[in-house]
Amino acid sequence: MPSSPPPETKEQLRAALQSIETWEKDQKDIWFFEKLGRIPFMLLDKLTPKMLQQKIGQALDEVGSYVQTGGRYLISEREILRKMQADSIAQVSGMPLANMNTVAAGLASSRKSLATMQGATTGFGGVFTLAIDVPALLGLSLKVIQEIAICYGYDPKLKEERIFAVKCLQFASSDIVGKKAILDELSLYGRKRSHDQMASQLQGWREVIMVYRDNYGWKKLFQLIPVAGMIFGAFINRGTLQDVAEAATMLYRKRRVLERLDQLG
Repeated sequence: MPSSPPPETKEQLRAALQSIETWEKDQKDIWFFEKLGRIPFMLLDKLTPKMLQQKIGQALDEVGSYVQTGGRYLISEREILRKMQADSIAQVSGMPLANMNTVAAGLASSRKSLATMQGATTGFGGVFTLAIDVPALLGLSLKVIQEIAICYGYDPKLKEERIFAVKCLQFASSDIVGKKAILDELSLYGRKRSHDQMASQLQGWREVIMVYRDNYGWKKLFQLIPVAGMIFGAFINRGTLQDVAEAATMLYRKRRVLERLDQLG
């Protein structure tokens, strides 16, 4: 937390918080056909050669290890700091919210475009490229969350921030009950006890990853169809990245706003 006074007034921060809370209330349950979609994915598993299933499993294991070590999903800070026109993450933490919001929005937009191209490319190969697509989209999602973390002055190299990143990922793929539970957990974030409790819960990170995968469901079945797979792959991946980036932006922004309100007393 910066030692100097926040660049916003208490009224401005309260207005920003109200906007975030309105967004939280607007979060809807996952679509009915998305719930049904988890059943077709089980059928898709039966159609997927065992070798490809093993490759998907290995890649998902690697994503899960991110919580413990960061692994290859840790990003370079330099590009984000350059966009923020800052020399360090600590310097970013004292910047105006407007600057943070602008850079975060630009990153979200560029990463959505990348996810669209990725989805179209992997969609072309149908079921055989799912072994590439699912882990690749998870990796891209974790990276954009970390980039947005830096935009709001949080260091994604820290384990507690990696836990927060996975919680953002979990929020984006949860139903309304799950979203409420995560919001309740994150409302206490910043306290050591809260960190410890969330770290303990994330020992079951595999469940988070598998829910994320299962939410593809019926949608990924369309990737079995030549040409149509490209269209649906692009559409699905773009939508997924949009949800993840939006969740990360709002959740990190809320943390920064609440910390600044606490600072003002």
